[in-house]
Amino acid sequence: MPVLVAAVTVVGALCLIDLLLTMGVIRRLREHTEMITRLNVPEVPVIGLAAGESPAPFSAVTVSGVPVSGPAGLRLAAFFSSSCSMCPERVPPFIQYLADHKIAKEHVLTVVLGSDDEPPAYLDRLAEVTLACAHGEDSDVAKAFKAVGFPAFCLLNADGAVLATSYDPAMLPEPAMAR
Repeated sequence: MPVLVAAVTVVGALCLIDLLLTMGVIRRLREHTEMITRLNVPEVPVIGLAAGESPAPFSAVTVSGVPVSGPAGLRLAAFFSSSCSMCPERVPPFIQYLADHKIAKEHVLTVVLGSDDEPPAYLDRLAEVTLACAHGEDSDVAKAFKAVGFPAFCLLNADGAVLATSYDPAMLPEPAMAR
């Protein structure tokens, strides 16, 4: 009987050590995944404006009829395209970014480019949490920000100048004074 107790104790200790090592490997894999994701950021600029530059004057009307002019008061501008395959996938993380950082609806402009005949299904979801506009492919707002790829996310400072841009909202830094 004492041999059986010793054997079970040894097997239990080995299983515990194996479990701890497996958890360590999983943690390291997550760290490496984050590092690889950061390395795979595309070299193509998201928008043609460099950090510190302000977009050209623009005016737009949201899908709910609210007029928007210029970047004053905006903290974030997002650009989606109805022909973009990645755009629907980026809507939930974008909405989560807004919620996590408590950015109010009146500080976020979202422009969805595409056909006026059939707006994408996610436009209604965006209109609930942002100032959402639907424009044709030749949008004055997209030209003002010099958007070159979609989806594009542009974090702005209090003066309306570009702080950071990204194709992924999760890669944007925390907004300063976003409230």
